[in-house]
Amino acid sequence: MSALPEAPGPPVERDITVILAAAAAETDELARAKTVREHAYALGRHGADPMVVAEHRDALAATTPKLLTKGAFDTAHKAGIAAARQAAKDAAARRPRLVRDQPDIDVTGAPAAIRNLTAALDAGAFTDLYVTGGQIVHIAPISGDISTTADDPLPLVSAPLTAPAFAHLLAHEAYAYRRVTDPSGDVVEEEHVPADRVLTSVLSKRHWPGIRTLRGIVGSPVLRPDGSLLQTPGYDPDTGLYFAPKVPLPTVPDRPAPEQVTAAKRFLETVLHDFPWVAPADKANYLAILISPILRPYLRALTPFWVATATTASSGKSLLVDMVGSIYGKQQNPWPGGEEELRKAILAALRRPEPLICWDNIAEGTEIASATLAGLITGTEWSDRVLGSSKSEKHANDRLWAVTGNNLRLGGDMASRTVVVRLDPNMPNPEARPDSSFQIPNLQTWLTVAKNRQTVQWNLLVLVADWVSAGAPRTAHLMRQFSPWAQAAGGFVTHHGLPGFLDNAADVREMDDQAAMWHAFLARWERKYGTQTVTSAALRSSFEYNPDGSDPWDGAIPDALLNGRHLPTATQLGKRLGGHVGRWYRTHTLRADTDGHTGARLWYVETRDATR
Repeated sequence: MSALPEAPGPPVERDITVILAAAAAETDELARAKTVREHAYALGRHGADPMVVAEHRDALAATTPKLLTKGAFDTAHKAGIAAARQAAKDAAARRPRLVRDQPDIDVTGAPAAIRNLTAALDAGAFTDLYVTGGQIVHIAPISGDISTTADDPLPLVSAPLTAPAFAHLLAHEAYAYRRVTDPSGDVVEEEHVPADRVLTSVLSKRHWPGIRTLRGIVGSPVLRPDGSLLQTPGYDPDTGLYFAPKVPLPTVPDRPAPEQVTAAKRFLETVLHDFPWVAPADKANYLAILISPILRPYLRALTPFWVATATTASSGKSLLVDMVGSIYGKQQNPWPGGEEELRKAILAALRRPEPLICWDNIAEGTEIASATLAGLITGTEWSDRVLGSSKSEKHANDRLWAVTGNNLRLGGDMASRTVVVRLDPNMPNPEARPDSSFQIPNLQTWLTVAKNRQTVQWNLLVLVADWVSAGAPRTAHLMRQFSPWAQAAGGFVTHHGLPGFLDNAADVREMDDQAAMWHAFLARWERKYGTQTVTSAALRSSFEYNPDGSDPWDGAIPDALLNGRHLPTATQLGKRLGGHVGRWYRTHTLRADTDGHTGARLWYVETRDATR
């Protein structure tokens, strides 16, 4: 018997009449026997259908004389099957790998796949995976930047690891396989990506002790809690931050030389010189804002809301925001129309990594009095329901929130939560100023050059490092929940010789129209009633116009107490007054008492010395 072939040849002939004719045409008996044995072998080697195999077996044994006995046919056919099995095993052993050191993960069956994939994730089998708030996130570069401004996006983004993204990782960073039985009955391995339901089940786990915690991505060096600068690109285990530089920077020394500090001050003074600051406080406040993203990991404290406002267009307020964005990265969004839209905008903004989120050029004279915004600024986390879903998302509120516009006003609780930077060019057409009048002509275009942004950032970091090396001195400023920030930022600007930090606080309070209205109302009340208590009904009656048509309150009644152009009922008035009890409006506050006989609510005004 001739040797059987080692590898499959052309597809095996399934028509028995062709085989019989070929055998009959063969005049040599040995050659004819070889032909029919090789055909029986090929049927097994190619996995022919059992009905075809039986037909050929019977036909070859039924010829006279017999071309091939059934026993000889079976022997050759089984040899073909064995050869096919061995070939499959050899192919599996020669399986190509994209990367030789990829982990092997057995995903045979859903339960084993869930267990093995979970173990592989927690063992760090995949690069650039982190965990944030119990959810695995993947850091990756992005393509297709369409920005044409100085505000280049961060080079990396993080996104929750979804089932499709997990499947992509498995295909590129691992060899996931399952064991299957081939047609010959042998168990072999084949590369396999589990179904989405399996991958989703793995990712539903909320505790990943083996995966590094990611607290955010930063595009600029920041101060660690120990006062050292994070300057090495990549993941920093001390802070949980991933440093992805927007521009490459030379290393900033821990203790800058005096000449470096002097040069840094001189350079930043040149950059800021031509802004039409209303007062020294506005310039000092802006420098404090400019370093806030650097200080935040160090202070681990809240940062106040930032308002950049001007008396007229083309004053430079948007350029102030652009400078911060050119260093750290920013989102620039339209001002939402209402509280619900604002909540949606906040959640969408927090899904992205940029540290500055700005609503730019909102309508002139807008009063910023949002309860949602007031709550956002004073919270370390933000949680809200996802639009169109019953699920909610929670994000760390580690951003600098800002708004720009002309002649902006403050209301509600925003005045005490806000740092204001004011510009006033004091001319009718500031955009017509010639370039020759600026120390850096066309600063906005100048910032689009990467080398210039690098220089601004490096000099700013030199001043931060010098402040830290001097012991990070603080001032005694108090600003509600923002006092740690105010004391550190105040210490920084004072250390570098800028006067006036937060000295415009009185002017900021004047921007609160609601507080001014209530102060005028309570002052008028105090002149009208002194310390005398008055019922809601009596107060409501006093709102009626005099017989001669004059207003006894001289227009001092706040809109919040009225029903549009109509007076409220006594009950409505009492409820509305109750929301202001104990809140000081400059030197006046409203107090409430109860009549011991009638149980009626009594109101009176308390005053204090303006110097207290």
